[in-house]
Amino acid sequence: MSRIDLNADLGEGSAHEGAVMPSVTSANIACGGHAGDAETMRDSLRLAARYGVAAGAHPSFPDREGFGRRAMHFSPDEVTAFVREQIEALKVIAAREGVRLHHVKPHGMLYNMAARDAALSAAIARAAADSNIPLYFGLAGGASVMLQEAQKLGLTPVGEGFADRGYAPDGSLWPRGQAGALLPHAWAVTQGVRIAREGRTTAVTGEEVPIPALTLCLHGDGAEAAELARDLRQALEAAGIEVAPPRE
Repeated sequence: MSRIDLNADLGEGSAHEGAVMPSVTSANIACGGHAGDAETMRDSLRLAARYGVAAGAHPSFPDREGFGRRAMHFSPDEVTAFVREQIEALKVIAAREGVRLHHVKPHGMLYNMAARDAALSAAIARAAADSNIPLYFGLAGGASVMLQEAQKLGLTPVGEGFADRGYAPDGSLWPRGQAGALLPHAWAVTQGVRIAREGRTTAVTGEEVPIPALTLCLHGDGAEAAELARDLRQALEAAGIEVAPPRE
């Protein structure tokens, strides 16, 4: 049987988080960089624990005004420091709640830039290793250097595909703001199942793209997020695919 994790970016202030969490198997929890504070982190961790969802840190550029979606430039040491600070903030609250953090997944522009920048990828992965977080989620496929840098530092790399995002021919994500970047509901379900079953999808421009993913992301904000999470989970299971967190 094929196996895939289903993750969502959460802890970002959405009113729909409680409806999304029961359908996913991993939660990437914002930890203060682009969104989130002690209260939202605690609430997300409690929801994850209630539904048996693996909890992870979702660090970003320190950019609350831009929701972590603006390009910023720091030295590798500065990146390691602010990513570690965000992970540790979540880790402290998780310890109080009796939750063990399972993974790290960068957010937004930090993620997108790291996919092509080995030094930036290494700086983020170093923070995860320093915090003893075992798994590292990064963009799956040949367009990304994230997973190689994580593996060099002793982390377990977990290739990530995106159910609800369009792809470029090289396996990178189609830029936000351009037509095809965000897929409608039915397409997202179809793409998610195909990535899980075949390890590939069709780019916005029509080419076939390999996506060797062990986890699938859907975005956890918006009123449609809960419906997409539920329908994608059901479609994966109907296709004979086990939906479960990635193994360490």
